[in-house]
Amino acid sequence: MADPSSYRPKPGQIPDSPGVYRFRDEHGRVIYVGKAKSLRQRLSSYFQDLAGLHQRTRTMVTTAASVEWTVVATEVEALQLEYTWIKQYDPRFNVKYRDDKSYPSLAVTLNEEYPRVQVMRGPKRKGVRYFGPYAHAWAIRETVDLMLRVFPVRTCSAGVFKRSAQIGRPCLLGYIGKCSAPCVGRVTAAEHRELAEEFCDFMAGRTGAYLKRLERRMHEAAEEMEYEKAARLRDDIGALQSAMEKNAVVLADATDADLIALAEDELEAAVQIFHVRGGRVRGQRGWVTDRVEAVDTAGLVEHALQQLYGDEQAEAIPREVLVPALPQHAGPVREWLTERRGARVDLRVPQRGDKKDLLATVARNAQQALVLHKTKRASDLTTRSRALEEIAEALELDSAPLRIECYDISHLQGDDVVGSMVVFEDGLARKSEYRRFEIKGFTGQDDVRAMHEVITRRFRRYVQEKQKTGEWGDPEAEAAAERGRADTGTDTDAADAAAEGPAGRDPDTGRPRKFAYPPQLVVVDGGQPQVAAAKRALGELGVDDVAVVGLAKRLEEVWLPDSDDPVILPRSSEGLYMLQRVRDEAHRFAIAYQRKKRAKSMKAGPLDDVPGLGESRRRALLKHFGSVKRLRAATIDQICEVPGIGRKTAENIAATLAQAAPAAPAVNTATGEIMDE
Repeated sequence: MADPSSYRPKPGQIPDSPGVYRFRDEHGRVIYVGKAKSLRQRLSSYFQDLAGLHQRTRTMVTTAASVEWTVVATEVEALQLEYTWIKQYDPRFNVKYRDDKSYPSLAVTLNEEYPRVQVMRGPKRKGVRYFGPYAHAWAIRETVDLMLRVFPVRTCSAGVFKRSAQIGRPCLLGYIGKCSAPCVGRVTAAEHRELAEEFCDFMAGRTGAYLKRLERRMHEAAEEMEYEKAARLRDDIGALQSAMEKNAVVLADATDADLIALAEDELEAAVQIFHVRGGRVRGQRGWVTDRVEAVDTAGLVEHALQQLYGDEQAEAIPREVLVPALPQHAGPVREWLTERRGARVDLRVPQRGDKKDLLATVARNAQQALVLHKTKRASDLTTRSRALEEIAEALELDSAPLRIECYDISHLQGDDVVGSMVVFEDGLARKSEYRRFEIKGFTGQDDVRAMHEVITRRFRRYVQEKQKTGEWGDPEAEAAAERGRADTGTDTDAADAAAEGPAGRDPDTGRPRKFAYPPQLVVVDGGQPQVAAAKRALGELGVDDVAVVGLAKRLEEVWLPDSDDPVILPRSSEGLYMLQRVRDEAHRFAIAYQRKKRAKSMKAGPLDDVPGLGESRRRALLKHFGSVKRLRAATIDQICEVPGIGRKTAENIAATLAQAAPAAPAVNTATGEIMDE
């Protein structure tokens, strides 16, 4: 636990200007991001007597080891920069809403030549118009099915569309009148796009004028005694009215607004949003957050607005946003929303009438969501906490292992040997921290030696990161790191970086380096030999504050270093179940990587050995010549005719193919015919 006075800025050092500040922990990770109208006043409030701080704020400032700030010109810039940094660094002490489910939306792909109507989930794409989100995908499909009668827009996939165009025959929807069949040319691309835009206008709430136009056309058809056309228009009007009835009118004045309500207690908060367009509820969504930050209702509303509109397109932001409480600095938030929408946005608390009543309904939904979330999570949280406590007690650890790393080795009869590292934090998988290793120090089958190499490479990087920040200055540890490098047979850190991904993150950014955060417990898949190898690797690097255990598959016994007898956890133990989950996840991750490498090696051909020849030019060569056999027979001048292939590359290709032994000819087993490559 750090003393805040040890990193408190000197008097007069903090500017009295708007800005954004970041607290970092001892490992350089950003743990909290905040903004302030006056940095001097806000930061000074963190360095008062600890007894006067809120418990969560006190935990944050004692976890932090440094603070820094960035001055901006206006409060709006501070709001934007705060959102960007929270999204980038994912600070543990900031409020972060998490979706309670992946809500489906109705999407119209206006970025395609022939726009398509479909159900979409996940991040929003540029050029796609979204409506919703909705609680259930079936609700979207029912609405679309009714509206396709009037707006016969394409709903098929690219493959179906292309197939219908090739055979000159539309799919079933084209025959029953629920698709205008642009695939076979029944309508032009411009006519189909006009249909899609009318569909979007109707979904956006502009329904009255369109229904009146249909009614007028129906009466005109009846007067001209075109009764079949009039009946068809009548059915179209009925279908649209049925689709509209699925979204009841909640605001009579055809309001476009988002209503945001909160339900909160001391530990968690839930937010619910109703999207009202044209006076009707067009979508609903909700989030839940842990209250790790000392923030009131107004602060929670501000965080919700940032998350809701931070990445939205202009058309997704309504004219009016109704909230239960205004943010402390409502002016900059209004200005930020107006800037993102490109038009005025009214942010206010409804005081009377239908809007106040509807906000109360949203609040009741938020309360129910919070109760449901707590009901689902209670047993899960309790189980994970009990599992970590059981592990700590069985292994005689000082505290529960909040970060567990597990390692496994995989190979196929000694070929394509790889290692995996998976990370569990607070009993949950943290997949962004997973790493995989290609064994480079030796060839053949030796799981113990491979485990020693993987542990050495992982913790050597950790030692090096600590040395860069000055937190590890022991010469013996540095010498041990060099010995470990020699033992594993790896020549440079660049080789590790090539196998394990991009280099560690810059300390100035606050983003965590790849291996800078140590675990409390290392689990290896195996028994005494693997545990001894892992412990030896840590000892050679001077790392003595990380516990090591092995989990053997045969009897699921837990092995400790320098112990002749395993620790036997009861079969009903939650701790054993968690260790099994961690081990199985490491095994799955290693197997997936090993299979990927094996598949890649099986697909390798003679062109893979040509220096400087990438995938794109390999494809171009094979497309030009048709096969490796014909390419091998080609002259250098003929190879140079391929776009992107120069004289020197052509000579390398010819030389490599001349050295490579030609593959055995393929034989058609049914006819005995010898086939070309």
